[in-house]
Amino acid sequence: MAVKDNASQAETLIGVAALAEKLNVHQMTIRKWQSSGKIPAPVRIGRAVKWRLMEIEAWIAAGCPARVKWEAMCAGPGKKMKRWA
Repeated sequence: MAVKDNASQAETLIGVAALAEKLNVHQMTIRKWQSSGKIPAPVRIGRAVKWRLMEIEAWIAAGCPARVKWEAMCAGPGKKMKRWA
């Protein structure tokens, strides 16, 4: 049963409102951070902008580095970026 719970958490996507609530900031702040590269890259589904919950939680645990640094941390030396889903 735990495997199923981990799989569903890995697939959980959150929107701007949920991310803003999680980070305790306004939704407009999320949009500004997204466009300036301060948060992990979103997943786009049509016109919807979402983030992987598991990646956001790992990003927070890592100290909220800028997107470029975060992607480098996820990829490691000479590797492609880790996929969270």
